[in-house]
Amino acid sequence: MEIKGKKVLVVGLGKSGLAAALFLRRQGAQVTVSDVRSAEALAKDIPALIDEGIAVEAGGHGLLTFRRQDLIVVSPGVPIDTPELTQVQKFGQPIIGELELAAHYLRGKVLAITGSNGKTTTTTLCGEILKAGKLAVQVGGNIGVPVISLVDESREDGWSVLEVSSFQLETTYTFHPQIAVILNITPDHLDRHGTFENYVAAKERIFALQTADDALVLNADDETAKRAAARAKSRICWFSRTKVVRQGAFVHEGVIVFRASEQAQPEPVLKVEEIPLKGAHNVENVLAAVCAARLAGVQAETIRAAVKSFKAVEHRLEFVAKLNGVDYYNDSKATNVDASMKAIAAFPGGIHLILGGKDKNSDYRQMRALITERVKAVYTIGAAAEKIHTHIEGAAPIVSAGTLEEAIARAAAAAQPGEIVLLAPACSSFDQFENYEHRGRVFKETVLARREVVARR
Repeated sequence: MEIKGKKVLVVGLGKSGLAAALFLRRQGAQVTVSDVRSAEALAKDIPALIDEGIAVEAGGHGLLTFRRQDLIVVSPGVPIDTPELTQVQKFGQPIIGELELAAHYLRGKVLAITGSNGKTTTTTLCGEILKAGKLAVQVGGNIGVPVISLVDESREDGWSVLEVSSFQLETTYTFHPQIAVILNITPDHLDRHGTFENYVAAKERIFALQTADDALVLNADDETAKRAAARAKSRICWFSRTKVVRQGAFVHEGVIVFRASEQAQPEPVLKVEEIPLKGAHNVENVLAAVCAARLAGVQAETIRAAVKSFKAVEHRLEFVAKLNGVDYYNDSKATNVDASMKAIAAFPGGIHLILGGKDKNSDYRQMRALITERVKAVYTIGAAAEKIHTHIEGAAPIVSAGTLEEAIARAAAAAQPGEIVLLAPACSSFDQFENYEHRGRVFKETVLARREVVARR
């Protein structure tokens, strides 16, 4: 992609938008950044942009700004159906995302991972396994480091392990991972995509340009992910926690095994009990990582050692503290109903569950049976509290806490020794927090502050 001298607009000044703008400027483009947030809100980033000769439009999008460009690069957090983008699309103006921009410049091979849940854990684990296998590897994407920031350090003999979201995938056209992984597909981001079908279509773009020389790793236990196989041109590698698969990874008599082909003998990789992460969903994440790593050429014994030493990723079913005999767990990354249910299912019972945040057009009624079975009380917070109350009323006692801090205080007062306080909100965080990481940090800081008070007594 030749962009030297071209006029390029970057829409949205988040982490990836900032990285994309600076990259484009280094490539010789005439760059403008447009964001709906005020100049005050963007104050920490504007000076660096201006120093690089990048024009900044803050406080809203000007239609003329959009019309005067050779290329528009959209940040993942910006819906592509905004009025300005819709208008310029009618004139055939090229619009791509930051992931697509990076795809034109990234060197080496790509292992890309998507799914409704488990992406960050699996991406991080795959990166650790490939490093243990002595491969040149860098990790990024939706996991925190923008893909465009990996370009300069990428190398022809290396791997880029990328977490990719539906928001990133919906604006890709040439993105072509050599190994693609779809962990699962359950309803999420319906406030953005409109329908589940649109969401599925965005996820499936991960393998749209794969050929028979590439590999697609699919969850044989997830009906929606499984149906993707019929539309793929790549080789399918399956993983399953519940059944034997023809080619891929599965559990046999308590051991994760990998079968390279239908004719091959299954090779043992590690015992399920050796996985240091809680929950059945993490067994699935490990199975997917085993498939991806074996396809990348990492040996079974290396995979076993890397998995055994792996630590839980922050904000993913993360143990925070034991306070008065009560365990506190931070699963702020549980931003949809399915993720919250997996967190609940990781414990046998005695759960004081904190739910709520910004609704994503979710159906919380799916949680009723599991809440009745394992949850002692629900503490609702944020904008979705009233809807959640309506959907799960009668499944367990509900406390309208309003804020996360109040929910923790109320749960701490009610929980008995041996029970659990679990933040698994089933919602996004953008009503009260900057992002799920911010929400998770507040949870941990609040819990640890309570521990300090108890210690001083």
